[in-house]
Amino acid sequence: MDINELRGIHSLVIMAMFFGIIWWAFSAHRKKANEEASKLPFSDDDDEVAKRTLEQEKTEKKQ
Repeated sequence: MDINELRGIHSLVIMAMFFGIIWWAFSAHRKKANEEASKLPFSDDDDEVAKRTLEQEKTEKKQ
């Protein structure tokens, strides 16, 4: 077994891992989690945003 065969095997393993991750990410049992994650940017309340802004300003002043 020479280096070129090892490179070929390595490429096949990496490609299989890539397709496995794609299959996992878009599978039906992940649909609910993906929908929840897609709504996260829009779920912030104005009070929470203001609170986080104040906390961030306090930490910036301390530095």
